[in-house]
Amino acid sequence: MERDAIVVDDQGDQRYIVISADGHAGGSIGGYRPYLDREWLDEFDAWAATYEIPYEDLLGDKGERNWDSARRRSDLELDGQVAEVIFPNTVPPFFPKVALTSQPPALTAGDMDRRWAGLQAHNRWLADFCADAPGRRAGVAQITLYDIEASVAEVRRTHAAGLRGGVLLPGTPPGLGLPQLFDPCYEPLWQVCAELGVPVNHHTGSASPPMGATDVDAVVFLLEVSWWAHRALTHLLVGGALDRHPDLQLVFTEQGTAWVPEELAKLDYFFDRMRSADGSQEQVWGRAVVERLSLKPSEYWSRQCHVGASFIRPPEVGLRDLVGVDRIMWGSDYPHKESSHPFSHEAMRAAFAGVPHDETARMLGGNAAALYGFDLDALAPLAAVFGPRVLAIDQPLAPGELPIAAAKCPAFVGQQFAEALPG
Repeated sequence: MERDAIVVDDQGDQRYIVISADGHAGGSIGGYRPYLDREWLDEFDAWAATYEIPYEDLLGDKGERNWDSARRRSDLELDGQVAEVIFPNTVPPFFPKVALTSQPPALTAGDMDRRWAGLQAHNRWLADFCADAPGRRAGVAQITLYDIEASVAEVRRTHAAGLRGGVLLPGTPPGLGLPQLFDPCYEPLWQVCAELGVPVNHHTGSASPPMGATDVDAVVFLLEVSWWAHRALTHLLVGGALDRHPDLQLVFTEQGTAWVPEELAKLDYFFDRMRSADGSQEQVWGRAVVERLSLKPSEYWSRQCHVGASFIRPPEVGLRDLVGVDRIMWGSDYPHKESSHPFSHEAMRAAFAGVPHDETARMLGGNAAALYGFDLDALAPLAAVFGPRVLAIDQPLAPGELPIAAAKCPAFVGQQFAEALPG
């Protein structure tokens, strides 16, 4: 980090430079058309004419928050944020649903080609959207695991086009017919990301099996969605990607933070057993694997892994030394229903009141700046106007201070709201 993520405003008050490590955006259905190659336009027009968006929050006023650049800047500035990392959110051309979750298998080769064209159109749209707020948006490019050669070329192209948020790593849940992430077939992807310094982002929801239609299916999805995403850590460890590419940076976004210490302790335990527990079943199965690795899992984490900590809660902040203060990046999850917007100031107070200011500054902005290449000096004048005051974030929330509307956000679990929840 070249400078502190704290600035002084014209009143002499200190303010944090806040960078959200978890924002979402995308074009409208029609907004993607100019970004498609000409050969796809007729097919796109036919597809768009009958496609019905299945998500309420992508319609009308709510949907416009994804692509209305001026409104987005205003919303986030009022929320204390001066920059953000942008994941996808809307439906790209030729897809049946958003591609942030696991990418569904194509029905035919032609369908696969169309969907790849749709993802590339999203990436081009995102490059322009980020350029509309220079230095304030780091766009995350979409790739496909169905064609690694094409995805490697797209990583190079989007990096050259200025998408500094890295790539969104899709998951490989059962039923897709894809090799697991530890398979050697993905080596060219890890290699190009390490070579270019492109972060590999794994967002919750991108690795889960498709959710069924019943209410029980929905609850099981909710309870397991993060667990499926955590598996990428194990896969890139045992597959050796983190060892072969020490510069490769892996980000786990919107998956919570409290899971990290226990997971690292478990992995260290098993890796140690595989190395040194003579005669054990762990050693029989795992010795050949761990002998190819130079570090313990927790050491790879400290060197190469990060958490995009959307709506982080006080107990998770209390674990920051075990996770790594330099590994945690706060996120608002704008404009999702569960996001901290428009209560992000209160969410920061709930999480960081009483935490040393230098540590809070790193988690709120400094760590994201270092990983994604934001210029803190360039963001400082904006933060001097819009950033939350350091002393204000130090004030704990009072019982009943939060309006009931804030209950939608997990950052406020355990808080007492101004009104009781209905029922």
